Amino acid sequence: MTKLARETDGSELRLAAAAGPELTLRKLRAFWAVAQSQSLTGAAKLLGIAQPSLSQQIIGLEQALGFALFTRRSNRMILTEAGILMLRKAEPVLRGMQDLEDTLTAYATGQRHPLRLAGVESLLRTILPEALKHMDLDGTAECDLLEGAPADVLEMLYSRQADIGLLAANSISEASTGFLQIPIMNDPTVLAVPEALDLGGVQALSDLSEEQQAILNASIQIAFGTQHSRRIESWFAEMLPRNRMTARVRSFETALSMVRAGLGVCIVPALSVGCGSGLRLYHAGMEPRRIVALIQPAQHRSGRHAAVVAALQASGRAMQLPAIDPLPPLLARS
Repeated sequence: MTKLARETDGSELRLAAAAGPELTLRKLRAFWAVAQSQSLTGAAKLLGIAQPSLSQQIIGLEQALGFALFTRRSNRMILTEAGILMLRKAEPVLRGMQDLEDTLTAYATGQRHPLRLAGVESLLRTILPEALKHMDLDGTAECDLLEGAPADVLEMLYSRQADIGLLAANSISEASTGFLQIPIMNDPTVLAVPEALDLGGVQALSDLSEEQQAILNASIQIAFGTQHSRRIESWFAEMLPRNRMTARVRSFETALSMVRAGLGVCIVPALSVGCGSGLRLYHAGMEPRRIVALIQPAQHRSGRHAAVVAALQASGRAMQLPAIDPLPPLLARS
């Protein structure tokens, strides 16, 4: 039996009695951030403080309590049994303090601050408009929308510039975020080619004209610097070994405009295509883009934040995808 278990003997966790005046709200927030991030580096970014200062707070808290809250493993901080019990008690306290701060801010200013939602452009452009129709934010639908690449969205969440993030879970390192990932929808990954390039019955490259082969063997790739970008490079190397990258761009929209112009082909999520003509879409045989809402666990049950997440999920269910044909025989035989 652990020291903590002997002391509590099945009753409520007596953390306040054990810590006395040392158990401050500041230290609780530091503990919660490390528990969610599982690292001092991620927690320091989340709180906006220096890592050495955070480390001292955690060590001081453990010394005051008299037991370890974390097991140190390489660069990870894993909760001990005592840490798990403390987290269970700390989260309602922190959630209540956040609600109190929001209420006092609203009273002092006469209005609530806009709910800040950060996301990648293709999702803000497609999922969000429908979600706004479903939102009921206590009589106000005021939102501050922040656009950025996946790494930018994470940074805005860590620094509390954003309340909720909207991005693809498979574009980030899921183990390192420290946020709840709430599924919104799956977005198929497709091969976009010019509308005139019909691959439906094509069995081999030799069945295409030289001009068509040249288009299929030219790729426009999106430079996000993510794991997903590397998977796309591997896809082209396996499926179309003669393919050569002719352009590296920074947005889906630019890549698709180049495909419409007959300059090559690209791999994109289906939602990025929209309803525009001039393209044919084929399933690429890759895992879909898993769209999630990222939110701090302490905020998940807040009425305001829960309303936004529910609206995003409703929008995901209602989303209409463009027509997508099966993987062409030419690629299935590769």
